[in-house]
Amino acid sequence: MKVKEMIAKERPREKAIQYGVSTLSNRELLAILLRSGSKQQSALELADDLLNIHGGLGNLSNASIAQLIRVKGIKEVKAIQLLACFELSKRITREQLPKTFNIDHPKKVLDWLNQQIGFCHQEHFLVLFLNIKNTILSYKILYIGTSSGAKIEPKEVFQEAIQRRCQRIICVHNHPSGDVTPSHADIMVTKSLQAIGNMVGIELLDHIIVGKNNYTSLRKNVLLD
Repeated sequence: MKVKEMIAKERPREKAIQYGVSTLSNRELLAILLRSGSKQQSALELADDLLNIHGGLGNLSNASIAQLIRVKGIKEVKAIQLLACFELSKRITREQLPKTFNIDHPKKVLDWLNQQIGFCHQEHFLVLFLNIKNTILSYKILYIGTSSGAKIEPKEVFQEAIQRRCQRIICVHNHPSGDVTPSHADIMVTKSLQAIGNMVGIELLDHIIVGKNNYTSLRKNVLLD
């Protein structure tokens, strides 16, 4: 009897009811979303497969339907359910960022940036628009490229900034490889952004490279004057 009770307490749904959803691990949360496993494995074991094959929750949240259904036990319906949940989470954080964050809380901003584009398989170039007090007014993904890069037009970046009447910007892009070392092209684009910003009176505060929970600040690395 005691063994049965212990097993019940270890089940994700029962654990969530007794202790709260926030106490669940990633595999347990995934198991609840999956609802069931297969004849060969439990929902928890299927969740483990998903996490192991995709290298963690960050990569999993950016997987495609085609990539998910390659995992044994994942059909199209389950794949769509998972991706719908991930997309809702991203949209919630997108709405919250301009209202709650400023660059006086850099860790929150970096965590948010990693969640938004750090695990993408294509390069994304995002701009944060700030006022004189460094409060984030809005943001926009301006360019989406390939796994090897995206063509950035600095003039277009500042056209967006002028339209939003901001005083400062932070530019961010991801390296899908996870290696956040600045390339020569990254440095040249940064210098061009800085030069145009000086001309139009909108300061480039930083250019940040993110990738799979890593980041590099080009200002911190003395690439901005």
